[in-house]
Amino acid sequence: MRIARRGLFAASLAAPATLHAQGWPSQPIRVIVPFAAGTTDTVGRLVTAEMAKSIPATLVAENRPGAGGALGSEACARSAPDGNTICMGTISSHAINPAIMARIPYDVARDFAPITQLAAQPNALAVSNNFPARDIPTLIARLRERPDESYGTSGVGTSIHLAGALFAQMTGTSLTHVPYRGSAGVATALMSGELPMAFDNLSSVLPLAREGKLRVLAVTSTTRAEAAPEIPALAETLPGFESVSWHGLFAPAAVPAPIIARLHQAAVAALATPNVRERFAALGITPVGSSPAEFRAFIAAETTRWGGVARAANIRLD
Repeated sequence: MRIARRGLFAASLAAPATLHAQGWPSQPIRVIVPFAAGTTDTVGRLVTAEMAKSIPATLVAENRPGAGGALGSEACARSAPDGNTICMGTISSHAINPAIMARIPYDVARDFAPITQLAAQPNALAVSNNFPARDIPTLIARLRERPDESYGTSGVGTSIHLAGALFAQMTGTSLTHVPYRGSAGVATALMSGELPMAFDNLSSVLPLAREGKLRVLAVTSTTRAEAAPEIPALAETLPGFESVSWHGLFAPAAVPAPIIARLHQAAVAALATPNVRERFAALGITPVGSSPAEFRAFIAAETTRWGGVARAANIRLD
């Protein structure tokens, strides 16, 4: 997972000792999570609980789901730039939405101060047990013979949807996208045989595969996942294929640099704790801990990359 490993536990600037004297934090820090319960919520709560031990302050998670993360992200961007409100962000809310939404209520580059990329997780290509293809070369051959095979995802415009679009583009196949309301619906359809194949987060399908309820043919990182080294990477058949879901921490754009530095320092320290590392490993998630500058450059590159995939697949949300 090339992107996921970059910058882990990068050195951060020490925040001045005068921060507390200046009144920060002046109240419990609100952490907006722009999605409902799921991986982003889990990552955010794990990390911020550890951050609270070193700031020190109470960090309170607030779920504000809707519009692919746009509602909660807008609330964060419009908050007072005093460091008392920060937010989680993902590949969907901060890289894909700007590329596919006709009207988006924030500008990622202008309205946010990146703190750090917290984590990355590969997606996975899974199939039902009664689907005949048992490896990626056989699957590609079948799809070329039978165009318009269906694949499911947890929603339109998600990183998983675009993973399927990228797969079709790189294999020269034609796939029909079938969106479900979340990963649970995808898994149920796969297990029943209603759906032949799907892209989803590895953490969603791996436990079911290990119970024999479906099969995972590949992970979408450039290398095999530590959580499942027995599963090939798609890049072993399709060199250069990569689709990694990521999670990061942001503040409103005008938050003072010393506060950003202190939040970054606390987040990186949290990622190093045994509790976070063990929980991440169990979920197939890799901690990152990039610097704010590295994270900003990474987001810009991701927005450009996935914008190209979305345009080629004519994916657009009005």
